[in-house]
Amino acid sequence: MIRAAIAGLGRWGRNLVEAASGHPRLKIVRAVEPDIKAAQQFCSQHDLELTADLDPVLADDTIGAVLLATPHSLHPAQVIACAGARKQIFCEKPLALTHADAARMFGACRDAGVMLAVGHNRRFWPSIRALHETLASGQLGTILHVEGHNSNENSQKITSGWRLSPEESPGGGFTGAGLHVLDAFVSMMGPVERVYARLRQRETGPPPLDTAVVALDFVNGVTGTLATVRATPFYWRVHLFGTDGSAEVLDETTMILRKSGAAPQRLTYPATDVLRAELDAFASAIENKGTFPVREAEVLATLSAFEAALQSMKSGLPVQCQNLQENAGQHGR
Repeated sequence: MIRAAIAGLGRWGRNLVEAASGHPRLKIVRAVEPDIKAAQQFCSQHDLELTADLDPVLADDTIGAVLLATPHSLHPAQVIACAGARKQIFCEKPLALTHADAARMFGACRDAGVMLAVGHNRRFWPSIRALHETLASGQLGTILHVEGHNSNENSQKITSGWRLSPEESPGGGFTGAGLHVLDAFVSMMGPVERVYARLRQRETGPPPLDTAVVALDFVNGVTGTLATVRATPFYWRVHLFGTDGSAEVLDETTMILRKSGAAPQRLTYPATDVLRAELDAFASAIENKGTFPVREAEVLATLSAFEAALQSMKSGLPVQCQNLQENAGQHGR
């Protein structure tokens, strides 16, 4: 049994605790949350020992892993501290807000001999897994273009806190919802070469109202477009266009397959507990000393494109992605 601690008991941290409940190989036993009063009842319900800071967890030799669901800006220092204490690490996305910070974090974990798993949970959707398999089968032919959209109304419920900070969430809804689509793109198409992005902020809020639109040129010649609306009912779409067909994912369990001369096929896959599957993969990678499905090169390539998009939003001009040679060389590792 892997004894673990969770840092950050906001909405998502609590979701992770509940997903781990009763897990046969991973047991969350401690929690780190500065707002002790707000977290006491939840910790009592889930039998978690509660502390206000990370140091006691790092000093606890019975804790083998730490899950981080904290503000993005805290991730670099926390990951490096956990690596120094030889803890296996699961960190929610975005791992960092810059490619340089993320590379430093992976380096610290590699030097310490511990895992750094990044929580891009949409990778575990049954429909996204089916999309990867469809792409790998070659039945779509040569991929020419990819389109994606991710919007949700979560921001309508957020009227204070770090998620409203431009420093923590640059690029509006692109940092939260849009990054899921960018990760899906990179996992299938590889590194991005050039980005042209626009952010339109209608109201600062709370709740904030903004839209982001991103055009991407991938190293392999594929083009892409991505959009996110910060305050609208949930909508998800990732659509691959190839010379012999197209495949479009619309939610966790639905994919539309289109071929010339044939009616579109609507394929539905059995639903799964996505966060539980993500934690299963984390536990398996620890036990088997293997790799987590979200690979280092993909995380770094995604953050290179993310940084370029933020720069483009400020300048109004296309921006070349950095670290292309490194990302292109490592992709697929």
